[in-house]
Amino acid sequence: MFQSPLRKPLIEGTKSYRSITTDIIDPMMNKPGKLWYFGVTLSGAAMMFGLFMMFWTVWQGIGTWGENRTVGWAFEITTFVWWIGIGHAGTFISAILLLFRQKWRNSINRSAEAMTIFAVICAALFPLIHLGRPLLTFFIFPYPNTRGVWVNFNSPLVWDVFAISTYFTISLIFWYVGLIPDIGTVRDKLKKGFKKSIYNFLSFSWKGSARDWHRHEITSIMLAAIATPLVLSVHSIVSMDFATSVLPGWHTTIFPPYFVAGAIYSGFAMVLTLLIIARKAMKLEDYITVDHVESMNKILIATGSIVALAYIAEIFISWYSADEYEYYNLVNRVTGPYNWAFWIMIICNVVSSQLLWIKKLRTNLAFTFFLSIVINVGMWFERFVIIVISLHRDFLTSSWTMYKPTIVEFGLLIGTLGIFFTSFFLFIRVFPVISIFEVKSIHRISGEKKGKDLISNE
Repeated sequence: MFQSPLRKPLIEGTKSYRSITTDIIDPMMNKPGKLWYFGVTLSGAAMMFGLFMMFWTVWQGIGTWGENRTVGWAFEITTFVWWIGIGHAGTFISAILLLFRQKWRNSINRSAEAMTIFAVICAALFPLIHLGRPLLTFFIFPYPNTRGVWVNFNSPLVWDVFAISTYFTISLIFWYVGLIPDIGTVRDKLKKGFKKSIYNFLSFSWKGSARDWHRHEITSIMLAAIATPLVLSVHSIVSMDFATSVLPGWHTTIFPPYFVAGAIYSGFAMVLTLLIIARKAMKLEDYITVDHVESMNKILIATGSIVALAYIAEIFISWYSADEYEYYNLVNRVTGPYNWAFWIMIICNVVSSQLLWIKKLRTNLAFTFFLSIVINVGMWFERFVIIVISLHRDFLTSSWTMYKPTIVEFGLLIGTLGIFFTSFFLFIRVFPVISIFEVKSIHRISGEKKGKDLISNE
């Protein structure tokens, strides 16, 4: 009789409930290692450099950027869309995979959820800077006021405000609800003192009773059901910033699914970057295993192939439409002065992910870490190609021009990377980077117990 192969363990080694708690909490309670100090120092320096460039932009004005009358959107909107895309994988892993009861997500969802929060914060900085007067941010929200001035609801930029603020709010609540049981566990491990009181407050005095767990489960499922449509809607709305225009290279109906697939693609790549760093820095090799990395690499193959198909469809549409402007935009991307950006995009996004069909590469952590960075470089260039190449040569040849970024714009990109990684390094020192209670829930399923039962009542 045919027998299905045994499922690989989701946790390596022989573990008890007590040892799971100890392994995950001890790295955040003890003194951090050299790798953590190196990472937080490097990212902190990048963050300070970026904050200075933000101050310089607000103080001196948008004229410090390299934009001109033709290329009015460039580096900043490219980085904005890139960060929004990265924030998608967190909700995908946490919400959609939770609804489908995928157990392998339990060791990685906490990092993905935190990544979503930090990525959306980094993205939100750019609309604030674009306003020119950040203190007047409240003008973009519709609310009853004596001025009788309302936002333009026909503007895709207003749709961004609604979509992103809703996405951030739901993601933040979902992330924090998942943290509550683990915060209670950390509180119980601490001795009496101010720190214990803080964790008790943050856990809402979690008791771990049957009623607490029942309400927690219902709330998590409800939030996951609400967040799932947002994965598809948020980046679709961001794509409408471009698709609702008449500019060649933007005016296309393929953008919503194209942007969503690319967002999940870049988001999963960034999750892999963070997980491999956290795995090494916090010594969590038994919980973030090679099998977790391989499962995520399989999703990269799928989403990378969808992105490649979108590129092919976009090329076909430009040719088949017989629109001379659309066709020239395609030719300009491939052979024009910015063709180097186009080919970087193709190599990083299409060619690189197809290497993951090879199992030895798919299970190699060093290669995966390098590839995750390559993919995100390629996804940033994808937005650059869509925005800058489409703008710098449009309908009127008299308005054609070249765009060159300034050190301020590079500083803003580096600064948001610094804010993102600094936030993540601080996060893994304050909260468990792996969901303790969810890992315990798969302990019996994963089959790592051998011989006698080592499960304690803790």
